Amino acid sequence: MKRGSGALMAALIALVMTVAAATWAADVEGKIKSVDASGKIVTLDDGTQLTIPQALAVERKALQPGANVKATYEERDGQKIATSFMVMSAR
Repeated sequence: MKRGSGALMAALIALVMTVAAATWAADVEGKIKSVDASGKIVTLDDGTQLTIPQALAVERKALQPGANVKATYEERDGQKIATSFMVMSAR
């Protein structure tokens, strides 16, 4: 190995880990416990708080306590930002 290649390898590993962390996503299902007054933050019955960005098409009227939802989110700056959000129909 050439001199200095260790630093390059460490930088590449750090870059890959940063990109991987930025694209990490998770799924969650639950029942809405509450919705803030702006309709942007939904709290599920398990305590999970999801922020719904303005750009995400969600029927705000359907965001009611007791509604079952399924969402995918990414963690950004300590917040769970929804990338998809669906209110499930009652069975």
